[in-house]
Amino acid sequence: MNKALKICGISDPKNLSYILNHPHPPKFVGFITNYKKSRRFVEYEKLSKLIKVEKKDINFVSVLVNPNNQILEKIKNDNFDYFQLYDVGPERTKEIKLKYKTKIISAITVSDKDDVAKYKDYSEISDIILFDSKGYHKSESFDHNLLDGLPNELNKMIAGNIQIDDIPSLKNKGFIIDLSGSLEDESGKKDLNKIDKLLNLFAKI
Repeated sequence: MNKALKICGISDPKNLSYILNHPHPPKFVGFITNYKKSRRFVEYEKLSKLIKVEKKDINFVSVLVNPNNQILEKIKNDNFDYFQLYDVGPERTKEIKLKYKTKIISAITVSDKDDVAKYKDYSEISDIILFDSKGYHKSESFDHNLLDGLPNELNKMIAGNIQIDDIPSLKNKGFIIDLSGSLEDESGKKDLNKIDKLLNLFAKI
């Protein structure tokens, strides 16, 4: 599962269709499910319709910040392969995984080495560990060098304002690479030209 791409924050059918039908599609597509502070948030009624598509070999990811039972019950039968959980402790994560029988991406927000070490609390529960910035919904950066030394066998994903030009230096470090803000235009909408550039670049290197 390493050396894969995730495009996050998809919110309209045109962009989703473009990604699904691209010659070099990503392995994951993420949808902001319950975090209204994000400009990429999709209301449930719209989201439910958006993801009712033939997704081929792509994994759909529901991005959730400290989700309550109400939203989890709403989405439990939707077309998602993973729940990506922010601000959810290990016990609650295990409870969600077992109850909803879904794969889990646990997001660890990082500002120092102590934050990185928190992955150990989730490594037996979660299918993928995502390392992101503290300002995750704002596409902020963090020092990716803090992740040096992580176990090779850990299924790990990296985010935090990653740019398209960063891809060559990251691809061989064993991370699934998660991009969102760098694929948007000045208005905050996904730019198909940038998505195309990313997918073609990743396929070549």
